[in-house]
Amino acid sequence: MSSKPPSGFSPSGASPSGASPARRAAQAVDALRHGWPIRFVDGPTLLPVETAIERGASGPAMLISAARAATLKLANQRDAAVPHAPVLIRGGEPFELDTALPIADPALDLANPMKGPFRAEQINWEQAAGAAMELARIAGILPAFIADPKDAGEAHEIAAGDLAHYTDAGALKIITRARLPVTASQDAQIVAFRSNADTREHIALIIGEQSGDRAPLVRLHSECLTGDVLGSLKCDCGPQLDTALEAMAQHAREEGGWGVLLYLRQEGRGIGIINKLRAYRLQDQGFDTVDANNRLGLPDEARDFPVAARMLELLGATTIRLLTNNPAKVESLEATGITITERVQHQLPDNPHNAKYLATKRDRSGHLLL
Repeated sequence: MSSKPPSGFSPSGASPSGASPARRAAQAVDALRHGWPIRFVDGPTLLPVETAIERGASGPAMLISAARAATLKLANQRDAAVPHAPVLIRGGEPFELDTALPIADPALDLANPMKGPFRAEQINWEQAAGAAMELARIAGILPAFIADPKDAGEAHEIAAGDLAHYTDAGALKIITRARLPVTASQDAQIVAFRSNADTREHIALIIGEQSGDRAPLVRLHSECLTGDVLGSLKCDCGPQLDTALEAMAQHAREEGGWGVLLYLRQEGRGIGIINKLRAYRLQDQGFDTVDANNRLGLPDEARDFPVAARMLELLGATTIRLLTNNPAKVESLEATGITITERVQHQLPDNPHNAKYLATKRDRSGHLLL
């Protein structure tokens, strides 16, 4: 495969004409979800392996993560210190979708153990490659692409720099609010936020009487379908959510304070529900949460905390007490101008199913647990 962009592309760093960068990025995410190729003006055409609808497509090379390359015994050819960094590989034969998927998905390794031989190649369009991996994460698909595919259909055009405009916290706005009696408090209010920069709709639940004179007790809670709704014992998300609301309600009843629960649509710490379940499958094979994400070529922490800061700003809550064990949340909010007067510990007992998960958060993710 040529390391240069195909003929007809704009010079490196150029942008496609027409739509705004934010719109092109949003359309690229949509294209990947639908299985359509994307074409970088500063890189090649890339076809998402997982969702591709043109099943007859094939190409001479694949773009995968460094962690996946290490699994394929290519770590000695490529620095895998950043697990979700892009790596370009080439085999003896063109990559077809049926053979590319087992290369892309580490959960299929036990059923498809023999792969390769492959070799890693120099990438001269690193910005485009990095943007493609991040677009895959946002789309919730495997970070794996066939590069310069044949018979892949019409490609959506994008520039690598467009990605920076996709998640613009400043574009977030309050759309509506309403009274919402909940188990913890019959006087709660729900507030809905939306941004035209991406498709996520975030929620805030206000407990107690909002006051500008008192710092609210705030909890940042990332969406967890398995824990919040289905009662999963693999994590502590559901109990954390319930306990946070009870703490805010108690604070309002006994001390006249108020609380804000930010419910952030960032499933799986930002990798999406499907990839989170893939990570669960790898955990069943013995990997911890960090290694499972890395083997998928995804970061173990990909949440957008500036969005939470923008929500607090719109609510008039820029000085807060934060209910968390995660120092990264404190640092991220403070970096965006939120004043945190106190970090309030938020820890629940473990169980046989989540003890390893909680230990990993403590030992590898820096959570301050007892």
